[in-house]
Parts: sequence; structure tokens; C-alpha cells
Amino acid sequence: MKDLYTFDYSAEKALETYRAVKHAYTQLFDELKIPYLVAAADSGNMGGNLSHEYHFISAKGEDRVVSCSNCDHVYNEELADGKSHSFPEAVGKGSVPGFQTEEDVPVEVGSTVSTGMWMAISHDGNTLLRGWFPKFSLKNGFTEPEERHVNSHAAKAIATAAGIDLDLSVENPLEKWVAHVKSRKSSEKPRVLDLYDSQVRVYQRPPLSDLLQQSGCTAADIEYTMMDRFPGTSNKLSLVRVHDGDRCSQCGEGILTSNPAVELGHTFHLGTRYSEVLNASVSVNSAVLDGSAESGGKSSKELIVPMQMGCHGIGVSRMISAVVNRLADDKGLNWPRAIAPFEAVVVPGKGLDSVAEEVYDSLTSGSLKPVDTLLDDRDKGMGWKLGDADLIGYPVIVVVGNGWKKNQALEVQCRRLSVKEDVSLEDLPSFVQGLLSQL
Repeated sequence: MKDLYTFDYSAEKALETYRAVKHAYTQLFDELKIPYLVAAADSGNMGGNLSHEYHFISAKGEDRVVSCSNCDHVYNEELADGKSHSFPEAVGKGSVPGFQTEEDVPVEVGSTVSTGMWMAISHDGNTLLRGWFPKFSLKNGFTEPEERHVNSHAAKAIATAAGIDLDLSVENPLEKWVAHVKSRKSSEKPRVLDLYDSQVRVYQRPPLSDLLQQSGCTAADIEYTMMDRFPGTSNKLSLVRVHDGDRCSQCGEGILTSNPAVELGHTFHLGTRYSEVLNASVSVNSAVLDGSAESGGKSSKELIVPMQMGCHGIGVSRMISAVVNRLADDKGLNWPRAIAPFEAVVVPGKGLDSVAEEVYDSLTSGSLKPVDTLLDDRDKGMGWKLGDADLIGYPVIVVVGNGWKKNQALEVQCRRLSVKEDVSLEDLPSFVQGLLSQL
């Protein structure tokens, strides 16, 4: 892990440092020439209110990153805020009621087909949260219903705004809530909070009979709340995880894509969370803080301020394995130029060692930028050495073989670019440099 900690005397300077580190990280990942995403992220236990993650899209990834086809809205699924942003819709188009009594309900494309219920409980055990969401819905262009799932991060964001601290680690929330209610350990009324996703319409309160029967309570014993708006706003609720094809909540025009991804790096602006606790302060002239020093102002007043901290890191070993997973094929590894052990390897056939040395010299010296080249002069057959070169994953392979014997041509191979071409010794340096510039 490559770690970096930064310290500044003001929030303004700390944000400048944050942007500089973020720019350096993007330059590094740009140099790999592999698609990546920079996503707004949840600071989690690290603290602070600003952080970004750097991801490679990979089927083996543990994170899910959502990106828009139209705007630059990219975020980790953990940042779902639980708000449904309203866009103009045709009258009557929407969702099937969650507690519809009619048997035949017309279903439109994009509508909810059936409703599911998801439950969670507060840390104190007193509040049972029930989330009603579109269990199955039809997506544009499809005739088969698609199953949806609750995003627990979105549900927690809504609950937190409502003053409830959810415990998402409980496997059977209903069982724990019933046990809490029966124990009567709290003088506070047991509470049931029902959340309704914007795609679920409710015409009547869902039944509490099962809860009352299991807990031994009456309806008067329970504080019951129905919520279909995010607390303090006019936004409807969004409880479900993003699926490919959903509309972007920011621009309203783009289509969202959700991909599994591997996190390679993370930048955090921590503020004074740790410096205040540790009394890590610095003495700063007030003229520096208010900016008057730049215009020639002077002040002898010294102020003691807590340091503004930043924390940044790149998982070096994780980055290497992520590159391997992304680029390797059935022949072997396929390194980007920036982290390849060598940029090129020269593989000579039997009796062509002197020519291979000339080829090596043409690549490593001359008027063009030298190519970091390896000469494979091991006493092995041509086929074995080429297989080994593919396995190791050199960006460019230069073969000195039959082509040289017949036409004094060198075969240049690049698997990533699907190149296999005969090149003269004179043109070789510029040709190889052209390939490397794309890797």
C-alpha cells in the first residue's frame, strides 16, 4: 500500500492539496491506458465529508460503481441517498399499488409488476423498519419482469434522516423486534416505520395484524408511521439498487450503468477530525489566514489552529492483480507499458544471435527515445521462447527468424493491439515506439 498523509493550516489549502493529489492519481491511472472510473465515495469510518475512489471495472470486484452515459455523475453504490428525483412522466404511468385489492391490474412497460417487503431494525431494538419496494418490474424493451433488490445504504440514509440508527447486521429483524417488545424493557412505545419506494403506490395502510399477533400488542400500543417522502424534502423515496437502463437522477437524460469494480485507490479529506482530538495544531499569522499577506498586509497576531488533514492511498499489489485480471488472456499476461518488466523483447532464431544484438542496439540507442528492451539469448528453441514471452506479457515482441533470412525483415508482435507485421531494421525503432504509445 502506498500511503500519503497531508497537513495544511486552512481548509482552503487542504482542498488545494486534495485536488493536487487527485490529479496525480488520475495521471497515474491515465498512464496505464486502461479504462477506470473516479467515483464519489462514502468516507466511512475514516471520517471527513469528501472522498473519491479509483476503480477498474471487473467481474471479480467487490464494489459496485454507478455511472451515467450523459453526465459525469459517477458514484459508489454505498453513496445512494434514498431520494428519488422526479422527472415528467405520462399521466397514469407508474406503478402497481403495493396493496391492491383488484385482481386484474394493467401493467405498462417500466411499471412495477409485484411489490416486496424488506425489513431492518434500529440498534436499540425499538423501531422496526419495513421497506415496500418494486420486487419485479418491466424494463423498456423487455417483456420479462426483472427482479429488483433493496439498497440497504439508501434505506439507512432515509432512516438516519428520520432520526433512526439502523442496525443492518441483524439477520432476523422481526424476531428481534418482537422479543424487544415482549420484554417491555423500554418505556418508549414500540415503533413501526413503513417506507414506500416511489414505484409503489399505497391506497391503504398495510395490515399490522401479523405484528400485533406476534408481539401481543394492540394497535394503540405501537407508534406507526408511513413515509413516502425523504424527511425535510419533497423528494420521493428510492429504495432499490440501480439496474442498467435506469435514468440518471442528476441530469434526467442519461442512462445509468452499474458495474462490479475493484477499488485501486482512495483519497480522503479528513478536516480536523483527528487533529482536534490529538491537539495537533500549528501557529499561523492571521495575515496568512485572511489572505492579506499576499497584498502586502502585515500582522503580528499569531493564531493557533488545528491542522487540516488528508489521507490518500493506492493499493499497489491490488493494482497489479487488477491489471492481470483485466488484460490477461489464454496465452498469458499482457502488461501495460507503464508497469511492464520490459517494453520489448527480442527473440532470435538459431544462428541469428549477431543480428539480434544489432536489433537490440537499434532499439536501445539512436536518435529516438530508447526502448527498454530485453534480449532473450537463452539456449532454447524459438517456439519455447515465444511461448515464454507471451506468458510473461511483454508489450512488444520482436522476432528475428525466417523473415530475416528470406527478406531481412523482422516480425513485430503486439497481442493487445492484434499486430503481427514485418518491419525493416531501419523502420523498427519508430514502429515499436508507435505501438508503445498506444499501450
